[in-house]
Amino acid sequence: MLSQLQFFVWMALSLAVFVMQVVAFVDALRRPASAYTAEGKLSKNVWLLILGVAAAIGLLGIPSGSGGGFGFLNIIAVTPAIIYWVDVRPRIRPYGGGRGRPQGPAGGW
Repeated sequence: MLSQLQFFVWMALSLAVFVMQVVAFVDALRRPASAYTAEGKLSKNVWLLILGVAAAIGLLGIPSGSGGGFGFLNIIAVTPAIIYWVDVRPRIRPYGGGRGRPQGPAGGW
């Protein structure tokens, strides 16, 4: 019973990490390329490559019913997504492209 509980906890964590990686990739895809260079970050293509590889590793890190998966690599692969969410995205967000409020002057005629 304990091993089943551990499996489900590991599965839930792995899925959460994978979703975070995919959402970071999609968010990076939606941002303009000029925002990355304007803020002194790596180029958009480099970030897409890094986040895409991290998401692929995250997918492999999801445990299967037989207990497979690359758990250690999944722990490492979450790092680029965390860096993107904490450092890169807040800097490039004002340039638009993502969800949220429209950029520019508010309403009126």
